[in-house]
Amino acid sequence: MSEVVINGSNFDSEVLGSTVPVLVDFWAPWCGPCKMIAPVVEDLSKEYAGKIKVGKINTDENMELSSKFQVTSIPTLIVFKDKKPVQKVVGFKSKNDLKKILDSLL
Repeated sequence: MSEVVINGSNFDSEVLGSTVPVLVDFWAPWCGPCKMIAPVVEDLSKEYAGKIKVGKINTDENMELSSKFQVTSIPTLIVFKDKKPVQKVVGFKSKNDLKKILDSLL
C-alpha cells in the first residue's frame, strides 16, 4: 500500500473512517526536513501495509487542516487511532523512533 494524498474533501473518509491507525505526514514541497523524512515515511507505508495507513497532507494546499490540528512547524507527523489524534511528532525523526511509536499503537 502506498501513501494516500489527503485533503479537506477526503480527510473524514481516509483518516477518521479508517479501521486501522493512520500516520499523517503534514509537509510542504519547499521544506528541507520534509524531503529528508519523505523516504522514511514511504518505507513505513510499505513495511506496515495493511496494519497502518499512511497519508500526506500538503500544508500549503490544506491550511484549514493544518490549523485544525495545530501544525505550526513541519514536518509534523500525527497518528490517528479510533478517530482521534493519539501521537504527534514534530521535526525529523529516525525510522526506528517512528517504528517504536507505531508498534506501541498496534
